[in-house]
Amino acid sequence: MHRLRTTVARLRPLTAAQPAQSLSQPRSSAAEGGLRTFQPVRCSNTSVAAEPFLNGTSTNYVEEMYYAWLENPRNVHKVCPSASTPLDQPSQSRFEANGFTGSAPVHRFEEFLQRKWSSEKRFGLEGCESLVPALKTIIDKSSQSGVESVIMGMPHRGRLNVLANVIRKELDQIFCQFDSKLEAADEGSGDVKYHLGMYHKRMNRVSDKYVTLSLMANPSHLEAVDPVVQGKTKAEQFYCGDTEGKKVMSILLHGDAAFAGQGIVYETFHLSDLPSYTTHGTIHVVVNNQIGFTTDPRMARSSPYPTDVARVVNAPIFHVNADNPEAVMYVCNVAAEWRNTFHKDVVVDLVCYRRNGHNEMDEPMFTQPLMYKQIKKQKGVLQKLSEKLIAEGIVTTQEFEEEVARYDRICEEAYTRSKDEKILHIKHWLDSPWPGFFTLEGQPKNMSCPSTGISEDELVHIGNIAASVPEKDFTIHGGLSRILKGRANMVGQRVCDWALGEYMAFGSLLKDGIHVRLSGQDVERGTFSHRHHVLHDQNVDKRICIPMNYVSPDQAPYTVCNSSLSEFGVLGFELGFAMASPDALVLWEAQFGDFHNTAQCIIDQFISSGQAKWVRQNGIVLLLPHGMEGMGPEHSSARPERFLQMCNDDPDVFPDFAVRQLYDTNWIVVNCSTPANYFHVLRRQILQPFRKPLIVFTPKSLLRHPEAKSSFDDMLPGTHFRRIIPDDGPAAASPEKVKRVIFCTGKIYYELIRERKNRGMDDDVAVVRIEQLSPFPFDLVKLETDRYLNADLVWCQEEHKNQGYYDYVKPRIRTTISHSRPVWYAGRDPAAAPATGNKQTHLTELQRLLDTAFDLEVNFSFFINS
Repeated sequence: MHRLRTTVARLRPLTAAQPAQSLSQPRSSAAEGGLRTFQPVRCSNTSVAAEPFLNGTSTNYVEEMYYAWLENPRNVHKVCPSASTPLDQPSQSRFEANGFTGSAPVHRFEEFLQRKWSSEKRFGLEGCESLVPALKTIIDKSSQSGVESVIMGMPHRGRLNVLANVIRKELDQIFCQFDSKLEAADEGSGDVKYHLGMYHKRMNRVSDKYVTLSLMANPSHLEAVDPVVQGKTKAEQFYCGDTEGKKVMSILLHGDAAFAGQGIVYETFHLSDLPSYTTHGTIHVVVNNQIGFTTDPRMARSSPYPTDVARVVNAPIFHVNADNPEAVMYVCNVAAEWRNTFHKDVVVDLVCYRRNGHNEMDEPMFTQPLMYKQIKKQKGVLQKLSEKLIAEGIVTTQEFEEEVARYDRICEEAYTRSKDEKILHIKHWLDSPWPGFFTLEGQPKNMSCPSTGISEDELVHIGNIAASVPEKDFTIHGGLSRILKGRANMVGQRVCDWALGEYMAFGSLLKDGIHVRLSGQDVERGTFSHRHHVLHDQNVDKRICIPMNYVSPDQAPYTVCNSSLSEFGVLGFELGFAMASPDALVLWEAQFGDFHNTAQCIIDQFISSGQAKWVRQNGIVLLLPHGMEGMGPEHSSARPERFLQMCNDDPDVFPDFAVRQLYDTNWIVVNCSTPANYFHVLRRQILQPFRKPLIVFTPKSLLRHPEAKSSFDDMLPGTHFRRIIPDDGPAAASPEKVKRVIFCTGKIYYELIRERKNRGMDDDVAVVRIEQLSPFPFDLVKLETDRYLNADLVWCQEEHKNQGYYDYVKPRIRTTISHSRPVWYAGRDPAAAPATGNKQTHLTELQRLLDTAFDLEVNFSFFINS
């Protein structure tokens, strides 16, 4: 449409004397002087309400100005009075001077790195050095407008430069990263220097106010950090009561190819105006060097511009020549004013080039020979700007040389200091510190976890809230009335089901001042209609009631929010939210467990390995509905094998005590079989003295299973999360007579004990539930194997043999018994798909695995054994 309008406009030139007419009216067919023109009729009947960021009047006005300018630029004022309000016009000379002082350290920093470490990858900024004054302008203007904290996300290109000249990371700390002999001092594996983050509070010289800058650590997966930044921004706004985004803001940097190509960009944009996810405007800066590694734009996108994805939220997009620093700074000043005025997203497209290859060791002439012949002729932005300013008398040659020499001297002095660094401290690059949570050395203040139980009075009080409608004259659905009545009955009987156990955990934490945030698709009601945390008035549209916010007058707020139909974006957002504070329980629930695989990047690159790479703890909870129930391959498995395969505990080493195990693991994986254990593991997330991601395989059929209920006695003071639940039936009374011990986890337990009862084998077979899979409870499993010395050991699972838990638990059970006995398998055969789509096949497979588990005469040599 843009090209069409431009072409048509050029075919119908207007004379300077002809006044602009309304686009809603036909234009005359002939211009002054008899020139033949084409005059299409364009009716603009769009209502003001239908235009999100420009009203109907201003849209027509802007288009009129545009058409007039196409005919003759003199037809349009340089500054239209209506266009200058509220956006002021800084003087050109001030921009030019600032562009020089901003571009000089950009440029000289890259030259210094190239001179000292010519063979090292650093993903330099050459060709887009004006990014640094661009970011400084945005931060300066935002600080003047009252912004106190800026959270940034960016790819590897130019990261070291931004760390040095925008965030103000100490140069010697950056330079020492190039030393291959530097020894790591922190726990974990660390990461390459162009992935690390930073947190720094400093005085802004323009606003004379303190501003906190946080650059988030990120992996090589481009744009994956975008929703993480937004989540952390939202959390900081939440904790400081910034409901309009006036104190905390985000800046996202992008490459042109990734901005157009990565779907997470679209997912993140679609969070921008949702009530529980908006950060009230993000400034996006695109380093548009017109190439993606070796791929030309014509092969990289179908849209005219890499920034066209931002049109989905009607964000203003400014395209600016990055070789013109004063224009860049002017545009960034406008962008910052836009965001601070309207609190909507805005995009700055820095049209630039990449002087070197994808990295400094890459040869771009292989694939873009003509482009790079032209680039080699191109003067650098600093040289262009300095020649211009010297010619115009704004600076002298001496002043220019002194400025360059001053920065070079700073770099040399830092380089000298960097040689004294012998140890690499990743914690110096932490992007989300938690002051006061750890010791000064960054260690937990203790290594113990108190009881996670609560008083009977508190259980009853929270249970009654869960069964109530706290607001007056609020009409709920008749079916929901029965559910609430059922909850009240359970409270009277001192028992809870899964939904009520969750209510107890959330309510007790809220009462203690811990913010709880539950997010995901359909979480307010729950995929399986079990939760109902948001009640809807049946007579008044959009009137809702959240009883959880009525637990206590001085409680922390409870946030429960249905998300957009996104996994990658929303999980990344919640991960970022959980980074801001250790004193919050942040949970993301998948609609079905296997839907997490579209968020695999966040799980693999951030959640599983984040602490090892960036010394950054995170207590996010993933709730993944799981269970083989005949629902087909896509609604059955949460893929526990994937999470267990990424656990870092050693299958061959019998570890120390339980809390130390939790501290050393990269994440905690559980499959709870009782509401009480689910209650305890959620509370343990907050009460333990450190933070680890928690993966919970949650039930589906167990949500309403009559036997899957817990007594209040299992949730009182003195009770804890049970890593394993031993058999408490007749088998436990006479362990020497037990012929087989079946270890299992999750829902299959209830099918096993039903089958055992039907076969009359309660004395012969013990069933032991392993509730915490990782870190593996070696010590408690050993107690069970030592108790049943005469019994066969069997692992039983409902998942297929190449999936589920078998490959993880088998070597660990073998370690607990010093490889003295085999560990047999009872479960489904290996398969490509997680589950069958045929109900009869499902039931046949289930009965076969139960037969195997309880056939004491079966010859296990026919099965794959230890």
